Amino acid sequence: MPWHEAAFGDRLWYREQGQGPALVLVHGWCMSSLVWRFQLDRLSAGFRVIAPDLRGHGDSPLGSGECSMETFAADIAALFHHLDLAGAILAGWSLGSLVAVSALPLLGRRVDGLALICGTPRFTSSEDFPHGLARVEADGMALKVRRNLKRALEGFVARMFVPGELAGDGREEQIRALLAAVPVPETDVAFQSLASLVGADVRKQLPAIDRPTLVISGERDPICPSPASAYMAERIPACRHVVYAGCGHAPFLTQSEQVSACLADFSREVRVAYV
Repeated sequence: MPWHEAAFGDRLWYREQGQGPALVLVHGWCMSSLVWRFQLDRLSAGFRVIAPDLRGHGDSPLGSGECSMETFAADIAALFHHLDLAGAILAGWSLGSLVAVSALPLLGRRVDGLALICGTPRFTSSEDFPHGLARVEADGMALKVRRNLKRALEGFVARMFVPGELAGDGREEQIRALLAAVPVPETDVAFQSLASLVGADVRKQLPAIDRPTLVISGERDPICPSPASAYMAERIPACRHVVYAGCGHAPFLTQSEQVSACLADFSREVRVAYV
């Protein structure tokens, strides 16, 4: 798999598989490009699927920058320019959805469509946004990260799935092995990334999104609740919202074939619209 030079002269690792229209997949907090294995395998038959490791995650070193939303977005823009991508679909999961929205103004017509998977415009709740986690819960996550990152991530991964969800897919062992293979980032990377997630608020940017957008959510997502996705879908002008019943925070894993097909259909629809 190749490298490219990211913002500040640092290197970023990415996976690339297949040929055709570009589909760029951005992972979530403390994860890596490994989580997109099912999409890489299934969609590469008709698409050029590209999945980067955000700086400090997976095989990408932290380098000279910080794990801020601005730096993540700049790195994604640098990858697009490095690969000379045009007319791509940019998809982000969880933290990656915020990165995708933040990167969009930097990308211009290099992006024809946006897919936001189990995302939220604001991670924590407020008086005018009741769809996030309570701030005390976010503070508790930060404390757990500082105390024991490995244990904190084990708890986070367990929480991604609702009871019975993994067994219902028939891929429980495969999914657990995939997630166990994700490299654990440095504690400072996890803490900085969590701080960038907690501090992000892209609500004002939603009405300005002028690309066709697909919002995907898990009906029972406890981390980025489905109403947060509905909030985004209601405010993005050209948007479709797909909810996967009985799913938690990672339907692209437990309902991988359906989500992959949904992404493929969306990409084709966008291409037709731009012809």
